[in-house]
Amino acid sequence: MTTPAEALKQILDRVAPLPPGRQPLRDVLGLAVAEDLRSRAQVPSFTNSAMDGYAVRAEDLTSASREHPTHLRVLGDLAAGDVHPGAVGPGEALRIMTGAPLPDGTDTIVPVEDTTRGEDWVEIRKPFPRGIHIRLAGEDLEIDQLLVKAGQGLRPGDIGALAAAGFADLPVHPRIRVAVLTTGDELVDVSEEPGPGRIRDANLHAVCAQVAACGAMPVPYPRVADDRATLRRVLQEALEADVVLTTGGISVGDYDFMKDILEKLGAVRIFWKVAQKPGGPLGFWMLGTKPIFGIPGNPVAAMLMVEEYVRPALRKMMGFRKLHRPLAEASLEDGWTGKAGDPRTTFLRVVARREGGGLQARLTGPQGSALLSSMLLANALALIPEGVDRVAPGGPVQLHLTEEAEDH
Repeated sequence: MTTPAEALKQILDRVAPLPPGRQPLRDVLGLAVAEDLRSRAQVPSFTNSAMDGYAVRAEDLTSASREHPTHLRVLGDLAAGDVHPGAVGPGEALRIMTGAPLPDGTDTIVPVEDTTRGEDWVEIRKPFPRGIHIRLAGEDLEIDQLLVKAGQGLRPGDIGALAAAGFADLPVHPRIRVAVLTTGDELVDVSEEPGPGRIRDANLHAVCAQVAACGAMPVPYPRVADDRATLRRVLQEALEADVVLTTGGISVGDYDFMKDILEKLGAVRIFWKVAQKPGGPLGFWMLGTKPIFGIPGNPVAAMLMVEEYVRPALRKMMGFRKLHRPLAEASLEDGWTGKAGDPRTTFLRVVARREGGGLQARLTGPQGSALLSSMLLANALALIPEGVDRVAPGGPVQLHLTEEAEDH
C-alpha cells in the first residue's frame, strides 16, 4: 500500500493553482494573491496632526511654565480634509483636528487637554518637543514598499493596508468549488429521526465545514443511495466542480461502486489504499486536471483524510504558498499501545497543551474510526510511525497541530 507521505506527494504533484483573476477588494478576504503587491502610494500622503489640539512652533514654548504660560493668538480652526491657506507665524497657533494637514510654519501639536483657551487665544503652561503628535508623510507606507507576497492569504489588516495604498482590486486565485457527496442507503438527514439500521449523515456537514474552513466553497449534494445508476448520474453532475470529494462506497463491499463508476467515466486511478489507520481505503483519481478524492465513510476517518490530504491540495489549488500545518514534538502523557508489528502509520486524536517550555499531549479518549466524540476536544494529531506498536507514558510523539495556521 501507498504510505501517507507517498500519497500526499502524489496528490500535490498532480494539482496546480487555478488561474488567477482580478477581484474587487471587498471580495478577496482569505484568498491568496497571485503576485507580490507593492504600495502605489505614500501613506499618509501629507504630514498631519495625530491629535485634536493646537498646531504651534515649538520654539514659542521654550519658556512656558505654570507660573508664566505662553500666550498665543489663535488664527482659526482647521478640520480634517481642509488646508490652511497661509503660514503660522511667531506667537500664533491654529486650532487643529486629528488628521488635518500640518500648517506651514508649525512643527508641533499641543493636545487640547494641555491648554487653556479662549475664543481667539490659547495659553500653554509647559514646553513641548518639536515634532510631537505629528504623523509624517510616508511614515506608514512608502511608494514601492512590499505589502503582500505572492501566495499569502489575505487578512483584514492586509486589505486595509492595500486599500490605503490604492488597490481597488487585486490579482487573486479563485475560491475553488468542491462537490461533496455522501453515499449509503443507511444515511438520513440530520433533521430526521433514524429508523432501524439508519444513521444521521454527519459526514456531509463535517466535510463541508472542513472545506469551507480552508477557504474553498463546498457544494453539497443530497445523500446518494447505493445504486449504480443514481451514483453515476450524481457523479457526472458533480464533475462540473473544480474538485470532487466523495465519502463512502470506496471499499470492497458488494455495494461499493465508486471506484468502478469513476473509472468508467474516464478517471485515472493514481492510488487506492494508504497504509494508515484510520482511513486506509483512501482513493485518488484525476479526470484531466480535475482531482477526485474517494474517502472512507467512517466519520473520523473521513475528517482525518480531509485534514491530511484534501486540505493541502485545496490550498495549493487556491494558490497558497504554505500548505501544511505546523509540526511539533510532544510527550504523550498516557502512552499508547497498538497492534504488534502493524505496518501502518497510526493517527491518534490528542489534546495538546504547552507546559514548561514544551508540549504535552493526551488522547481524547477511545480512538475508534467511527467515534466522532474523539474529535470534540482534539486540537492535534499524533503520528505513530509504521512498525511502532507502543509509546510509553511520557514518550515522544510527533504532532500535526490542526488548529494552527499552515507554516510551511
